[in-house]
Amino acid sequence: MLQTSHAQSHRGTVRKVNEDAYLELPCHGIWVVADGMGGHAAGDVASQLIIDTVQQVVECTGAEEMNCDILVDALKGANERLLRMSETEFAGKLAGSTVVILFIKNNSCWLLWAGDSRGYLLREQQLLQVTKDHSQVNDMVDEGVLKPEDAETHPLANVITRAVGVAAELEVDIKKYDLQHEDVFLLCSDGLNKEVSDAEIEQALRSGSIIDSGMALMHASLVRNARDNVTCILVKHQDQAANPPLCGDDSTIPVFRK
Repeated sequence: MLQTSHAQSHRGTVRKVNEDAYLELPCHGIWVVADGMGGHAAGDVASQLIIDTVQQVVECTGAEEMNCDILVDALKGANERLLRMSETEFAGKLAGSTVVILFIKNNSCWLLWAGDSRGYLLREQQLLQVTKDHSQVNDMVDEGVLKPEDAETHPLANVITRAVGVAAELEVDIKKYDLQHEDVFLLCSDGLNKEVSDAEIEQALRSGSIIDSGMALMHASLVRNARDNVTCILVKHQDQAANPPLCGDDSTIPVFRK
């Protein structure tokens, strides 16, 4: 099996600080996007603390021992640290961040998340949103009081119901899939899907090259004036027995981060 990845992050055209952070650990089968919460104290500190915590735990854990429970415990540890920081360093103001993680091991993958950072899967040229936003408008859609097409423009569109660093108990959702040859995963902060529709994301991911796809998605968000920070990681899974990688194929290349 082979996973190649491509990551990039941009502060967008409106915000002065990039409160997103990301992590690529392809050798460990781990990719993470964290989106610091705007309006809270030090959103950039919160997102980076999550990234640092996960990286430290992963790099101290053997490949055979790594599992979802360890990743959830890492997020809960970050949650506790952020709550302490809010009291000791931010005068009680919250320092929170959403998070989405892709974990690949053997022939399986898991997506773990809290908040509205998303995980998508392109399989057989069809796009599936794997994660489900932990947001006020999504709850309203589930209850039948709001139409899905009205969610993005609703006044409560930016209100999330779950994140790291905002409550004593952190609940992390998890979904598992068996891998298939040429599966493509997209992890992104909501700055991307605010500007680019799922149909456009699907079209971009169908290009076959995750580098081209990533650049296309970032370009699309920026030309629409990217109101928020934009971060995306694309991960392509290939069965080497089915299709041996060619020299010059997609590789792990982080692109401009501002």
